[in-house]
Amino acid sequence: MTISNKKEAVLLFVGDAFFYFLSLWFALFLRAGGEVPGLELYTIHLVPFSILFALWYVVYYIAGLYEKHTLIITSQLPSVIFNAQIVNSVIAVVFFYAFPQFGITPKTILLIFVVVSFILGVFWRVYGVKVFGSGIKERALLIGSGTEMKELFEEVNHKGRYAVEFVSSIDVNDVADVNVQEDIVQVIYKNDVKLVAIEFSNDKVRPLLPHLYNLMYSKVRFIDSHKIYEDVFNRIPLSLVTYSWFLENISVSPKFTYDFLKRVFDVVLSFILGLISLVVYPFVMVAIKLDDAGKYFIFQERVGHNNKLVRIIKFRTMSVDDSGEGVGTERKMKVTRVGRILRATRIDELPQLWNVFFGDISLIGPRPELPNLVKLYEKEISFYNVRHLIKPGLSGWAQLYQKDPPKFGTDYDQTKAKLSYDLFYIKNRSFWLDIKIALKTVKTLLSRSGV
Repeated sequence: MTISNKKEAVLLFVGDAFFYFLSLWFALFLRAGGEVPGLELYTIHLVPFSILFALWYVVYYIAGLYEKHTLIITSQLPSVIFNAQIVNSVIAVVFFYAFPQFGITPKTILLIFVVVSFILGVFWRVYGVKVFGSGIKERALLIGSGTEMKELFEEVNHKGRYAVEFVSSIDVNDVADVNVQEDIVQVIYKNDVKLVAIEFSNDKVRPLLPHLYNLMYSKVRFIDSHKIYEDVFNRIPLSLVTYSWFLENISVSPKFTYDFLKRVFDVVLSFILGLISLVVYPFVMVAIKLDDAGKYFIFQERVGHNNKLVRIIKFRTMSVDDSGEGVGTERKMKVTRVGRILRATRIDELPQLWNVFFGDISLIGPRPELPNLVKLYEKEISFYNVRHLIKPGLSGWAQLYQKDPPKFGTDYDQTKAKLSYDLFYIKNRSFWLDIKIALKTVKTLLSRSGV
């Protein structure tokens, strides 16, 4: 069970389809000067536009318009949809010129359609979802501990997109002071609570369980609060991470279908993108030569699958090649003028596509770290080496969702947060999750965000 309003994303998807087709009808109507378009005319345009709609859904998805964390950011919707429509317009122009066999060149119709669909799209997402997607929130009680419980309580109760609302919370660290009858049972009956999110893995919860057992007969449901936390924040709460958790949730045994598809995906895509990126190489090399006349590439050792060292290649961005040994602000100050541009645009990482092609790393996975930093993190962060159970990647779950990632040098707090995202990926990894990360990475690259 999850508490996020995933049905809202489905509702958005269906609503977008309706307004796409409605916008096409309006475009034909306005193009004909107010004359209602006939079925034959509408059908002629519907076939190619339906193909475009499928492509435009992908653009909307990449833009984050179906992401659960963006469903209520109404202030940003016009600009996000506008930018998506610009991309969609370019796709449409290329599409109709590339496939003239459809027999239509809808220049005016396309322009009208883009404008109308933008207006209706913003209206639908701002007002439509509130009307059709509104519902009564399920009342819940949260029983847990620590900062993660407080994070969960604040997130759910201060954001309107969740299907539940916590009427109260109980910190099990104060379990000795908890009056089960008054603080739990009466609160549940008084507020008509039907869901209790409880931290089952906490030993201090055990004395409460016999008292909670009879609540099942009152149709009260129980769910592990950590599962809710994972669903809400897209990461694993590190307080949950114990030996038993790894034994229950993490498996490194071969998954033939997934491993095969992932490798095919890596080889095909890295080869195609690698060949395309060769066009950029001469310009980068000239820029580097004009900047400081140094060497073009650097090779760095990173910790890869099963703690094996892999040698990755990048365009040089620093005035001194320290092979990745330097950390801290001193290393940051060594970045060249051209290097800053290469890093900001991720062009410096293009040569790593060949590392993917030859199997050193994958397109998707935890980012490989420098050996000297790994040694430090393994001493200070419990279970840090678990991220090396799978092949590292150019992009990963943490790169998409961690808001404040570690940049330079050692940053234990942010690296712990990064590990929580890596563990989420390791636990839930699948081919479709890799596809999702790949699509989201396109947005990250275009927005020049992430790490």
